[in-house]
Amino acid sequence: MPSFIKRHRFMAVHRAAGLCGLAALGLANAVQAAPAFDSGSPWMFGDWGGKRTELAQQGFDFKLDYTSETAANLHGGYNHDKATRYSDQFTLSAHLDLQKLLGWQDAEFQLALNNRNGDSLGNERTGDPRVGTISSSQEVWGRGSVTRLTQLWYQQKFFDQALSIKLGRFNEGEDFNTMPCDFQNLSLCGSQAGNYVNTWYNWPISQWAMRVKYQLNPELFAQIGVFEQNPSNLENDNAFKLSGSGTQGAVVPVELVWSPKLNGLPGEYRAGYYYSSADSEDVYKDTDGQPAALTGMAYRAASSKHGMWLNFSQQVTSQASDQSRGLSLFANGTLHDKKTNMVDNYVSLGMVYKGPLDARPKDAIGLGVSRIHVNPAYRRNADARNQAAAVYDYNDPSFTPVQDTEYNAELYYGVHVANWLTVRPNLQYIRHPGGVDQVDDAWIAGLKVQLSF
Repeated sequence: MPSFIKRHRFMAVHRAAGLCGLAALGLANAVQAAPAFDSGSPWMFGDWGGKRTELAQQGFDFKLDYTSETAANLHGGYNHDKATRYSDQFTLSAHLDLQKLLGWQDAEFQLALNNRNGDSLGNERTGDPRVGTISSSQEVWGRGSVTRLTQLWYQQKFFDQALSIKLGRFNEGEDFNTMPCDFQNLSLCGSQAGNYVNTWYNWPISQWAMRVKYQLNPELFAQIGVFEQNPSNLENDNAFKLSGSGTQGAVVPVELVWSPKLNGLPGEYRAGYYYSSADSEDVYKDTDGQPAALTGMAYRAASSKHGMWLNFSQQVTSQASDQSRGLSLFANGTLHDKKTNMVDNYVSLGMVYKGPLDARPKDAIGLGVSRIHVNPAYRRNADARNQAAAVYDYNDPSFTPVQDTEYNAELYYGVHVANWLTVRPNLQYIRHPGGVDQVDDAWIAGLKVQLSF
């Protein structure tokens, strides 16, 4: 073949490749520069003419997320009067890729501020106000209506990213016993170990901590953490506290996490144990081993408490056209110290089906049930308090309700309105709210909205 023909063919191919590249770049820029309220954009306010994507490529990524949860009592509960309660939270976060910004290999930084507001239907209507409910029909409610420092951490990876060390202020549930939080009922959302242990703090509380994780193989990693146990971090006036004053001990969780693909479908299995060195108090006995409520003596002290958890989630079916669509199953269980903890065990299970309709491939249906069991020693203490006060009538305002087991169930349909907006109407059923047999079972209508600005 003559050389000029070769040159001509090479120039034509090169020119075509260049045009394809320019077309791809133009398409990418069109996506990146999505306008406000574009359903395909991850942000409601769009990409600011491509500026947000440009900043992310340079190593600076920020988010402003919003979650609201509305709950109304349809039937039952302690107070049958109809009422609706609303709670919400804003989270402003910034993630810095320090390798891109400063050239620090495999290093990153995270900062997050969280603002919560609103009221709890469970405390005001569903549960007996003398004890409340054990779970909550609005998981986003809690820890006060205040702006808090929720994340302030630095993470460094070593040995080709096999070893990860995270230092700063964060919470146990961010890394340990984690589960998705699509349900509105607290017993089906996020890290459950912390919901029933008074020394383990979940979002939005932060404390000084360190987490070390090692990737044993592509599917398996082990991690251990050390978290400051400081009750003063719960106080609204200490929402931005950085000092360690008030620290009472440390919580040490350890966990093994396996993420296999079964029949090509993703799953995650977690097994963990926690130990708290903070002083605790027996829930029933005094220093002589007798019921403290009857003897009037101080409850005996314990130098520690501990517990464990198992949880898994596994996708079991998929659509041939889209593997992300299909049925996933999940289960979660925790065990807690019977001497010092109100709840001695918890278990939940459920399912989520993503893409139930071809016309709605990003919608999801979720169904979950949970059982929260109160420590028998805690119940005996309530009986002893009533005996000591000579109060035996449940309707007497000074009576201490005896708590046993609370059951929660939720069915939701998640409407994927846009990539930046999901709306989940839900129906919840609570049997024995607060674990109190005398309280009528409750039906709750809920609405959870998640929005990214």
